[in-house]
Amino acid sequence: MAGAGRAKARRPKVVLFDVLETLLDLEALRPRFIDVGRPGHELELFFTRTLRDGMALTLAGGSPPFVEVARSALIRSTGRRLSEEAVQHVLAGFRELPPQPDVEPALTVLARAKVPAYAFTHGSAEMTREALDRAQLRSYLRGLLSTEEIGSFKPPLGVYHWACQRVGAAPPNTALVAVHAWDVHGAVRAGLLAGFATRHEGGMSDVFDAPHVVAEKLDDVAERLVALPTT
Repeated sequence: MAGAGRAKARRPKVVLFDVLETLLDLEALRPRFIDVGRPGHELELFFTRTLRDGMALTLAGGSPPFVEVARSALIRSTGRRLSEEAVQHVLAGFRELPPQPDVEPALTVLARAKVPAYAFTHGSAEMTREALDRAQLRSYLRGLLSTEEIGSFKPPLGVYHWACQRVGAAPPNTALVAVHAWDVHGAVRAGLLAGFATRHEGGMSDVFDAPHVVAEKLDDVAERLVALPTT
């Protein structure tokens, strides 16, 4: 599918933040794997499979809710050795994910610049809302968008356009900020502005479209977005 055309680099009117690993730290799930007798390194396999399966289901015609996809991925990633109680123990950790250390400074930058920020996830709206409340981040955010509303995972172009419609801003005036290169690529291809924080992946892959702003930490990404020209 062809992209929507690259947006001109300019100061966004709205910023969408990816949630899992961008705002909230998945590392807090690792002890829960150990709690149920599994090695901590299975966290990466579990989350990678969750994303892969959600994207595949989306491409095939619509995805079930995030928790259903994650539950299936967890069972398979742990060799089908977990009891239902153990599965629920691990998944409950999504409600208690702590914030990444650079999140509050980034949101503060945007608040001072009077640029509204939204959480934008394919995770469960209920679980994400609870985690953001526990992390004391909700007061910085204008709202929470979950793609479960449209039965989709990111990164199809229509998902980003749906988010822009929900926040009332055209794609060229909306920025997506994430630590995942594939998410940033999807936003660029959909005609949005994009800010990439490299702290998770170390840099941008050559196979993806370049973001408009790159920095290691979210607060530096936010600073560079608001420093873009206004016209």
